[in-house]
Amino acid sequence: MAFRGQHEHSLDSKDRLTVPRKFRAALDDGYVLAKGPDACLWLYATKDFDAMEERYVAPHSPFGADARNLRRMLNASADEGELDAAGRIRIPDDLKKLTGIDGACAVVGAGDYIEIWNAEAWAKLNEDLLGQFADVAENLSGGSE
Repeated sequence: MAFRGQHEHSLDSKDRLTVPRKFRAALDDGYVLAKGPDACLWLYATKDFDAMEERYVAPHSPFGADARNLRRMLNASADEGELDAAGRIRIPDDLKKLTGIDGACAVVGAGDYIEIWNAEAWAKLNEDLLGQFADVAENLSGGSE
């Protein structure tokens, strides 16, 4: 399943976030919640997180400092779990602190995974991204006219 769209949600009093209904089936077999490289959290189906690690992280030798650090950054922050009966995940305090998520959140589909943002941070980034769309598309097109 490809995760698409953006949704506004809020953490409840127990730091739980309701996952949008259309995303829940893909997370039925468990999830991994981890700090992403930006100021957001990545929410993957467990099998998709494992596949991402195998494709992008595992090929790098653990004898290289960057490879070790990437493994640490991804896995030390990771939290595994299952959706509760109401389709919620709990966001641990350390991940909230790392990303500034507290209260209002943006749940953003990013294709293979979901990003969870502080709502204000996402609004600002999204505005910036919309202004860069044409340039980014051109830069990634692989050529010129």
